[in-house]
Amino acid sequence: MTLKLSASIIALILPILGVRLGAEADGFAGMGRNYGRSMVVSQQGIVATSQVLASQAGAQILARGGSAVDAAIAANAVLAVMEPMKDGPGGDLFVIYWEAKTGKLTGLNASGPAPRALSPEYLEKLGFRWMPASGIHSVTVPGAVDGWAKLHRRFGRLAWKDLFSSAIAYAEGGFPVPEGIDESWANPSDAQLLRTDPESARVFLPGGRPPGVGEVFRNPDMARAFRLIAERGRDGFYRGEVAAALLRTSRGHGGTMTAEDLAGFSSEWCEPISIDYRGWRVYELPPNSQGMAALEMLNIMETVPATPLGAFSVPEMHKRIEAMKLAYSDLRRYNADPRTNPVPVAGIISKAYARKRANLIDPNRANPNVPPGQPVESDTTYLTVVDREGNIASWIQSLSGEFGSGVTVAGMGFMLQNRGSGFTLTRGHPDLLAGGKRPFHTIIPAFMERGDVHIGFGIMGGPNQPLAHAQFVSNYVDYGMNIQGALEAPRFTKRNAGGNDVSIECRVPEATLQQLSGRGHIIRIRREYTAEMGRGQAILHDSKSGTNYAASDPRADGAAIPEAIAP
Repeated sequence: MTLKLSASIIALILPILGVRLGAEADGFAGMGRNYGRSMVVSQQGIVATSQVLASQAGAQILARGGSAVDAAIAANAVLAVMEPMKDGPGGDLFVIYWEAKTGKLTGLNASGPAPRALSPEYLEKLGFRWMPASGIHSVTVPGAVDGWAKLHRRFGRLAWKDLFSSAIAYAEGGFPVPEGIDESWANPSDAQLLRTDPESARVFLPGGRPPGVGEVFRNPDMARAFRLIAERGRDGFYRGEVAAALLRTSRGHGGTMTAEDLAGFSSEWCEPISIDYRGWRVYELPPNSQGMAALEMLNIMETVPATPLGAFSVPEMHKRIEAMKLAYSDLRRYNADPRTNPVPVAGIISKAYARKRANLIDPNRANPNVPPGQPVESDTTYLTVVDREGNIASWIQSLSGEFGSGVTVAGMGFMLQNRGSGFTLTRGHPDLLAGGKRPFHTIIPAFMERGDVHIGFGIMGGPNQPLAHAQFVSNYVDYGMNIQGALEAPRFTKRNAGGNDVSIECRVPEATLQQLSGRGHIIRIRREYTAEMGRGQAILHDSKSGTNYAASDPRADGAAIPEAIAP
């Protein structure tokens, strides 16, 4: 729905700033809040994910003495069972890990490359004019399991085999489908994708349809895959039975992946990139992920002081939307696998370049045409965990699109991602498909810190992620919200740099929406809390007090659950 606002829509929109719902004489003046959930506060570890049972599984690992990485792997495996359209062993992984004892940040890029035999010429001979968005030729080497193994070897405490027991139990015994996942599962286009592959339809459309809210879904094939991974570690996926099943599936669909593509894959440790934003250090991962767009957007926003009118005022929202367009235009032009195409990261996230780009913002008018600049060099799941020592894992894992490629590994119960859709067949483009090259990647974990305060956070949702990160940071830093308020606050999203279209949740004040429309923004009004804006989690560790704080997005089915103390 777009503006002009109808009476029925106006009735839904409640201003979230400066509202008084009664006389001050009632004794409640100044009390209450404009967000729904309380933060979870604990001196023990906390796990925040998009599914309550996954958070619980991770918290149980913490209670047994597990590290933040142990708990994250356990929670991620449960999420693979419960959110099969969003993540799983057939997807990729990116992580930022903060070690409390040393204060050191470590990044991991566990995104896989295209099969060596896949090329533009190969696809063009098959009749493809552009990169397929689904199907076997959209599949790159899945990186998640190798990433889990590398992180566990370096930061794990409990035995690897013990991290998958909850996932195996839920896959085998089943779980009742929650509301948010029902909404994803019931999407007609996703069901249509699943029906293109008989194995996908068999596993994920039991009885020929998506399971509904409260119906128990079982996936014994995925339980089998996780048993093999638990027993054999990394090689339980990239060699042996799982690898053989994956390769048979690929060949059956006409794919090019080989045993060498799988066995030879290795995820990479990497240095996070960062900027200063009004005294806070904000970190993202470097290309081939899109983290630099969040940092560029924040730099552009920083060129103008935060308005005293509030986070959802016209000047602030207009600035955020226009900064997003500029950053995304650069992202689409320059982001690539830096092993094959140099990316001018330092130039893109420099303050001088941000000032130059910010000069293109008209404070009174939306700009539909935003070309990239010339910097000079000098569907997904996010979770975050803090353990009792204060170590933080900022962790994001994804199949890319809902149900990924639409291809399920026969007999193993998990989907293969469609990350190859981030390539292009356009000659000369930095993301031109090539065998052994990693595609443009949307998933990004984040981290920010100042003094004793350290925050791991992330907000999923494809191209939505950098702009959602920037909104979260600004809400917290510029407008004094706590992490739950900053995460829960109404957001806007936009899927591309061009045009003046923008989707905004209806909790933004009506007057703001009307004035933004008057500046040329074409507004699509969304429900109060919609997954279109991404589903986030955040954890804050105060290293002075030792207290942990956690937030979980009401746009998902999840919760932040603290580690229990043994009686």
